Amino acid sequence: MTTQEFLGKQNFTIHTETVSESCPSNIALIKYWGKYENQIPANPSISYTLNHCKTNTTMEFLADEPFSVQTFLAGNEEVKFAEKIEKYFKNIEPYLSWILKGKYVIRTENTFPHSSGIASSASGFGAIAKCLMKLDEVFSGKNSDEGSLKKASFLARLGSGSACRSLYNGLVVWGESDEVSGSSDLFAVQYPDAEIHDIFKSFNDWVLLIHEGQKSVSSTVGHGLMKSNPYAERRFQEARENFVPMKQILKDGDMQSFIKLVEHEALTLHAMMMMSDPAFILMKTGTLEVINKIWDFRRETGLPLFFTLDAGANVHLLFPDNGSEEKIKTFIETELLQHTQKNGVMKDIMRF
Repeated sequence: MTTQEFLGKQNFTIHTETVSESCPSNIALIKYWGKYENQIPANPSISYTLNHCKTNTTMEFLADEPFSVQTFLAGNEEVKFAEKIEKYFKNIEPYLSWILKGKYVIRTENTFPHSSGIASSASGFGAIAKCLMKLDEVFSGKNSDEGSLKKASFLARLGSGSACRSLYNGLVVWGESDEVSGSSDLFAVQYPDAEIHDIFKSFNDWVLLIHEGQKSVSSTVGHGLMKSNPYAERRFQEARENFVPMKQILKDGDMQSFIKLVEHEALTLHAMMMMSDPAFILMKTGTLEVINKIWDFRRETGLPLFFTLDAGANVHLLFPDNGSEEKIKTFIETELLQHTQKNGVMKDIMRF
């Protein structure tokens, strides 16, 4: 989709308005790590959208006041975040011609703690993009449709790449792939429900809070280091190739292959970090201890408990929500929580 497809004749009546929206976070299964200019991904990715971990945002637009942005996170004013949003709004003016014609007061709250291994940038920019599209609909008098959701995904991507996936429920693909019809580098698309086995439609995601502080290296810096990583091109190709078995796995309900592929993707993400220049390691001792215990538990019981990792130390524990997971939950509580900082765990579920 080109810039011009988002533009066109726009006749708006601009007035003061307040809108509210909510957007969940997501966790990638096939990882996106490395990007080009204008938030174009170096490879396609697929993610689960969470249900409970979300950002709730209220956006007040004050017409005819000089353009500025004021932001509050959980009631506290955040000046640096306001500066970031101002820059973002200026960047997306070609797609929303009215966006610089007033003042914004943005109040946002997360249902999960900061630095918890849940991508707040994805849920945060997703919620902001949804608010902007709601304002756009109010000013233009048009009702929302599938096109407005696609545009919201497009706009969210320009704030935070992975945010474009949070606009849809279930399994979501961002990045052009021959294996997924309609997929694009510019916005995310929902993975076809008819091509997903029922076993993958209800999953627990318990996030072990191994490390709750600020990461030593930001995701932005990590993406940038892929430009000089000697293994980057092979990694991008591998991610594209992994969509072939993933498509068949999702159709067949092959849990063992799903586990193998998802864990491989998580470890590959961190391997890329370790092979960057400069190299960096975001996993902690507790991360490795949890991974080894998961592998031992699976060998001993055959139960489908497995993990994925974001760009941090915290571990996303994945297991089906099918009514027979009590032994898995008991194992997590008795054997894995001890490796967190404060017995910290965020319990979410992916259900669609």
